[in-house]
Amino acid sequence: MKYTTMENKILFLRISYWAGAILDAIAFLIMIFPSLFALNNGLTSFKPGPDYRYAMGMGAPLMLGWTVLLLWADRKPMERKGILLITLLVVLGEVATEIVGVMTGFIAVSAMLLTWTIQFVLSVLFVFSYWNASK
Repeated sequence: MKYTTMENKILFLRISYWAGAILDAIAFLIMIFPSLFALNNGLTSFKPGPDYRYAMGMGAPLMLGWTVLLLWADRKPMERKGILLITLLVVLGEVATEIVGVMTGFIAVSAMLLTWTIQFVLSVLFVFSYWNASK
């Protein structure tokens, strides 16, 4: 497959935008519903208090907004490719937060392995798509 044709550049950008949007929509739901957060992170006795609900309530609209932002970028994929690099900062921030969660004993490493794998693959996809579209 020749990655450098205009059609393929746009295809990779669109795959990136949609993959990010879908994962952000899932993250939004996980933030809104504490039971999904507990299930996703292997927290069997998780009992969120008002502090957790407040913090997630502050973050969830941002995640929903980022979902919409990625779908908006898909409307003009080449012109808005820079959104992928900005989104990469969000992904790396999530990873840093998850590492703190593991280091403090809040979340087990085993519960994070799939998430980190997905984030790694998504990051590689974003960087490749941006680089490919910039050639």
